[in-house]
Amino acid sequence: MPDLLHTVENGVSWITLNRPEAMNAVTWDQRERIIALLAEASATPDVRCVVVTATGRGFCAGADLRGAPSTGERVAGDVARMIRLGAQRFVSAVLDCEKPVIAAVNGTAAGIGAHLAFACDLVLAADSARFIEVFVRRGLVPDGGGAYLLPRLIGPRRTKELMFFGDAVPAAEALGMGLVNRVVPADELEETAREWAERLAQGPTRALTLTKQLVNASLDVDRAAAFAAEAVAQELNMTTRDAQEGVASFVERREARYEGR
Repeated sequence: MPDLLHTVENGVSWITLNRPEAMNAVTWDQRERIIALLAEASATPDVRCVVVTATGRGFCAGADLRGAPSTGERVAGDVARMIRLGAQRFVSAVLDCEKPVIAAVNGTAAGIGAHLAFACDLVLAADSARFIEVFVRRGLVPDGGGAYLLPRLIGPRRTKELMFFGDAVPAAEALGMGLVNRVVPADELEETAREWAERLAQGPTRALTLTKQLVNASLDVDRAAAFAAEAVAQELNMTTRDAQEGVASFVERREARYEGR
C-alpha cells in the first residue's frame, strides 16, 4: 500500500498521508512528493482546489527523518540548510500553491504536522483532533515556519504559551483560538471537506488565487504596498473569463458558471 495517496476528483486534488502505523509522521520522500503535487496543482487548470488529509488516528505526528538522505559528517551550516530546504520549503509549498488548500485534520497534528495544517488556507478538524507544538518537549526550536505562522493566527502571547509549554490543544480549544475554521464529528470530516473543496472548485479560481496572495502578504507590507497590490490584482483578474462571466451573470440576473480560467 503506498504511503501517500493521490486522486483528482471534480476539480479537487486529494493528497492523503497513509502511514497510520506511524501516526503519519512525514518522511523525506513523502515531503518531496507533496511539494511536487502542490506545484502540479498550481500548474494544472483542471485542478481548482487541494485537500490535505490522512488515514488512521493521526493527521501528522511530525517529521520522520529516518529515510532522509545521509550527508555524512555534519559541519556548520548543515542544519540551517536542512531546515531551509526541508521544513521551510514544505510549508512554503502550501502557502505558495496557487489553488486554495484545505487541511482536513483527522487526528493529532504535531510539530511540522501542525504547521502543515496551519499553512493551509482553511482548516477543518475532527472533534478528536489535537494540535501540539511538540518541539520544546525535545529541547528544539520550532521549525517549518511555526514562529511565523502562529503569531499571525493567534498573536504572539498565545503563540508563546503553546510553544513554551508544548501542551496539546484539543480541537474545540483550537477553534476558539482561531487555529481552525470548523470542528466536526470525525465521521463527518471527509464529507465536509469534500463539500468545501468542491464548492471552491466551482468558484472563480484565478480570483481566489489572487485573493489568497493578497491576504497572505497583507501582514508583511504597509498599507501603501497592500493597496498597490490590490489594484494590480484587480487589473489582472479583470482579464479572466471568470471575471467577465461574473459581471455578465450579475447583469443578466443568473447564476455564474465559472470555468477556472
